[in-house]
Amino acid sequence: QVQLVESGGGLVQAGGSLRLSCVASGGIFSLYDMGWYRQAPGKERESVAQITGGGRVTGRDSVKGRFTISRDNAKNTVYLQMNSLKPEDTAVYYCNVIGTQLWGQGTQVTVSS
Repeated sequence: QVQLVESGGGLVQAGGSLRLSCVASGGIFSLYDMGWYRQAPGKERESVAQITGGGRVTGRDSVKGRFTISRDNAKNTVYLQMNSLKPEDTAVYYCNVIGTQLWGQGTQVTVSS
């Protein structure tokens, strides 16, 4: 059974940076397409960025140029580098094995104005 554990969230001022990490245990990580999602209060969960097992990246327009998804298969870890953070980026961020219901517990990101 694959388990996902996110970390790296916190409180940051607008314009600041955070790097989120998601460590996967169990399974063959390099085969998984991985994604970062976020859910703000009162809103639906939305996709932020995705990366295939081979490293191909996609992301939503609102974070392009600011957020970068990457992975280290040797460490079973997917990252989300977030720069130039805005208050509207405030949300709980989750990682996911694409196409499954495997989710981490989430990590809170709060951006103050």
